[in-house]
Amino acid sequence: MKFTKMHGIGNDYVYVNCFRETVEHPGEVAAKISDRHFGIGSDGLILICPSEVADFRMDMYNSDGSQGAMCGNGIRCVAKYVYDYGLTDKTQISVETKSGIKYLELTVKDGKVALVKVDMGAPILEPGRIPVTLPGDQIVDQPLQVSGKDYRITCVSVGNPHCIVPVQDVDGLKIEQIGPDFENHEVFPDRVNTEFIRVLDRRTVQMRVWERGAGETWACGTGACAVAVACILNGWTEREITVKLRGGDLQISWDQEKNTVFMTGPAETVFDGEIIL
Repeated sequence: MKFTKMHGIGNDYVYVNCFRETVEHPGEVAAKISDRHFGIGSDGLILICPSEVADFRMDMYNSDGSQGAMCGNGIRCVAKYVYDYGLTDKTQISVETKSGIKYLELTVKDGKVALVKVDMGAPILEPGRIPVTLPGDQIVDQPLQVSGKDYRITCVSVGNPHCIVPVQDVDGLKIEQIGPDFENHEVFPDRVNTEFIRVLDRRTVQMRVWERGAGETWACGTGACAVAVACILNGWTEREITVKLRGGDLQISWDQEKNTVFMTGPAETVFDGEIIL
C-alpha cells in the first residue's frame, strides 16, 4: 500500500489516495500501521476518496481501528494533499466527512499549501446530540465526579463529542491516568474526547487532549474548536483565540452571528512510502 505520512501540528496520520489504492478492512489496517514499533507510527489512518456530494471524501480511523466522524488537523492535511499532489488546482474545496461537508480555504506559497482555513460548521450544544446524558439544555460549567474527584465541565460537539475541563496545571497533569476515566465515563455513551485547559488570557488558551480511541495526541483540531466555544460560553475569552497545543498553535474563531466555527492552521508532509500489509 502506497501512503503519505502527514501531520497537523504534531497530530500525525497515514494518508492513502483511494483514487489509486484500494484499502480493504481499513479499521484493521489503521491499527496495524499506527503501531510505532511494527508499523509506520501514527495517530490513525485517513483515506482520501471520491465523493458524490463534495470535491473529496475523507474517511478517518483511529489507532485502535475505530472510525472517527471528523478530524480537524486531518482535514487540513487532506486539503494539502489534494492540492500538492495535483488532484485539484482549486484553493477553495469541499470535503465530505461523517459529520457533514466541510469547506476549506487554502493558502498557497511557492506552489504548495502552507495554511488551511476550515469552516467547521455550527457547534452542537444539545446534550442528547453530543451525546452526554447529564440534564439541562446545555452542559456549561457543570459538576462531574471522575475517579472520586470533582471537576467542572463544558460539553460541545464539533463533529466529535468533547468535554472541556479547566485544570490548574496543564503541563503536570497525569493525563494517561485521568484521560481514560473521562473517555469511558458513564455519562458519555459514545465515549468522549477530553480537553484539559488553562486560560492564559482573554485571547490565549493552553490545552492538552485525550482522544477517544487514540489516547493523548499532540493536537486535536475539533478539540481546539470545542475549547474556543466552551471558553466563550463561560465568558473566559474573546470570540477569536489562539489555542496552544503540544504540537503548535491553532487560530480559532466562533462567528456567533453565522453560528459557525473557523479553524486556521498549518499542514505538513513528512514522507511518502510503501508498506506491505
